[in-house]
Parts: sequence; structure tokens; C-alpha cells
Amino acid sequence: MTQNPTIFIDGEAGTTGLEIRERLATLPVTLHSIDHAHRKDPAARKEAMAVADLVVLCLPDAASREAVEMAETLGANAPRLLDASTAFRTAPGWVYGFPELSAAQAEAISGAPRVSNPGCYPTGAIALLRPLVDAGLLSAQYPVCINAISGYTGGGRSMIEAHEQEGGPAFELYGLGLEHKHVPEIHLHAGLKRRPVFVPSVGHFARGMIVSIPLHLDDLNGGVSAEDLHTALATRYAGQDKVRVLNAESTLSAEALSGSDGMELRVHGSPRNRQALLTARLDNLGKGASGAALQNIALMLGL
Repeated sequence: MTQNPTIFIDGEAGTTGLEIRERLATLPVTLHSIDHAHRKDPAARKEAMAVADLVVLCLPDAASREAVEMAETLGANAPRLLDASTAFRTAPGWVYGFPELSAAQAEAISGAPRVSNPGCYPTGAIALLRPLVDAGLLSAQYPVCINAISGYTGGGRSMIEAHEQEGGPAFELYGLGLEHKHVPEIHLHAGLKRRPVFVPSVGHFARGMIVSIPLHLDDLNGGVSAEDLHTALATRYAGQDKVRVLNAESTLSAEALSGSDGMELRVHGSPRNRQALLTARLDNLGKGASGAALQNIALMLGL
């Protein structure tokens, strides 16, 4: 890799693209941009891809698929790809860009030609569930129910404008058809065999997220305690600088990690009732999007 690798962000003008561009100032890279008037011109985009070492796709799913096809036509000049859409998060041939997923994941990302950046909700859910499944504490067949709330910036330009110009609802459930596009990603990468129930919501605050998963301890393997769950998570993420396992709290604010690229995991429990609640707190635009992208960019470029 050259001393200052070249990055092209296809979709630089979007929320995630702008955040990634800002964060790239902290890395020794050269950012290649095209004139705003030509940002949707296929010829200009293809030319930008040809000079880039890494292309970051910040596009809707269909446009990302088209961009990948465009990159493939470059042959030997094809760049490595990091895709921020939902299009390739469960696709064969793509490495899932959650470095903390397993002991080998960061190395897999560093050598991969194609990496899919995780979704914001799945980042929290998978971080909580995968270690417990791997440790044998949570059965892959457990009927997992996931509740989550995000700041309105996760909803894209139209939702951002609605909340900032008109006020927006204080709280809103959505995805009530139980077909949210993040479910297949959680299902696969959490190691579950049974499709989870996922109920997302949005609040009238810009940034921040809490993912929560209730558990009946008597239904877990071996009748484990909340302390056992905490220990499993703490062991899994020991030494990680972006993911921290902390003690339970009586209240949590979703906005506390706004602007941060980290994530906090907790296990809240009631020994008397044999119940536990897993929570993940993160910034939906940080570790849930652009912060994760920066981690993956650094790994892919060996920075």
C-alpha cells in the first residue's frame, strides 16, 4: 500500500458520506472527489474509481449494486470496496465489517477486497448476542426479541428535515410489519437459527441509540445468571478499545455517546425474578455507521 492511499467516496454528499469525509482527516490518506455537478455521472464516477485504492460506497442499495458492477469492469484497476448500504451484508464473497465479531474478523477485514459496513441496529444486537451464542449460554434457537431506539439522523435526509424543520414526533415505532431490512443481517451474524423479532423506533433527538434485549434466565442454557452473561461479554471484548462492557445502571440515555465511535454493553438483571436485560448504547452515526467505516478503512489500508 502506498504511503498515502487514495480514497473515493461514492455518495459523498449523503449523511454517512459527509461523516466519513470528516473523519478521514485523522488518517494519512488522499481523498479524491469529483465535481458536485458530475457526482451522478457514470463516466466521472468510473474514472474516480480507477484512481482509487479504496472506494467507499455511501449509496442506496440498488445504486450500490450498480456501483459494484461498475467497479468490476475496471479489471486489474478495480479498487477495493467498502459498502455502507444493506446490499451486501449477508452476501457471499463479502466480509462483514464488524472487527470485534470474532478473534479473526479484523484480520479478515484487513485482507478483504470487499467489506460490508454493519448497520447501526445490528451492531448493537450482534455485539450482545454473538458472544453468548458462541459461549453456549444462549441457544441459537432462543426466541430473541430486540427493541431499539435511534436518533432521527438514522432515517435519512427526509426524516432529518422533518424533525429539524417541523419538530417531528417525540417517539415513533416503525417497521411494524416485522420485515425490517436489518433482520437478515442480525439473524446471520449473531449466529441465530431462529429469526429474531425486531422492533425499531425513533426519538426526537438527533444522534444516539440503545438496543435492548430481554431474556428469561431460566430459559438459557444451564440456568445461568446475569453475572455469567456479563462475564462472557467482558471476556469476549477484553482489550477492545471501541467496545466496553460496563456495570448495570438504573437509567440510560440514548444520547450519551453522541459524537463517539465507541459502544457500551451492559447486563441488567433481577436475580429474584430470574430475568435479565442486555443493552448496547452507541451513536447511530458513530460506531453505528461512519465510525465503523473509519475502523474498516484503517484496517483495509493497513493504517
